[in-house]
Amino acid sequence: MIHTLEADGIMLEFGERRILQNIYLQCKTGEVVGILGRNGQGKSCLMNIIYGKLKPLSKSVRIDKKVLLKAYLHSDLITYLPQFNFIPDSLKIVDVFKHFKLDLNVFLERFSNLKSETNTRFSNLSGGERRLVEVYVIIIAQSHFSMLDEPFSHISPIYTEKIIEVINEQRKNKGFLITDHMYDKIINNSDKIYILNQGSSYLMKEVEDLRKFGYTK
Repeated sequence: MIHTLEADGIMLEFGERRILQNIYLQCKTGEVVGILGRNGQGKSCLMNIIYGKLKPLSKSVRIDKKVLLKAYLHSDLITYLPQFNFIPDSLKIVDVFKHFKLDLNVFLERFSNLKSETNTRFSNLSGGERRLVEVYVIIIAQSHFSMLDEPFSHISPIYTEKIIEVINEQRKNKGFLITDHMYDKIINNSDKIYILNQGSSYLMKEVEDLRKFGYTK
């Protein structure tokens, strides 16, 4: 069954500054949908609104036409990777995989350098190792959709490519919303891309649109 995530009617202001006002976004299971825009255009805010962690003036978020107010309470529907680290320092890698009910051995087959770190607390992992685990568990987690905010940040290029491989494998089972400053990764691996500019979303029709909306020169 194909599931559909939609978000529109979103209005967000900070003080007198309007951040989002004319948004429409759609993602279906089986799709990778990119979100691009210059700094301050509201990409992270939009994901937090969809997830239910940021309260805007108005919003409508729906999965299969059913309104979803607090997506974070429904991990079977949506999982979310924020920009910041979200796994507690005290947990070990093995604990994280138990919590998410995921197969640690499958992960270690792909990322064998972490075999010696499975009983290491997160506080003792490098920033790249920590981010790698967080990105992986959100991608693999059982949900209709996963939102990834800066999934390639702080990860070495070789692991970035492996993460993209995992996303492309998992897209058979779910839909992805992804934003990252490494926009070439977004362009090359997305089925469609929304550009945020001055509060509105635009469906990208050609790469030239990035220059048109001031994202590239």
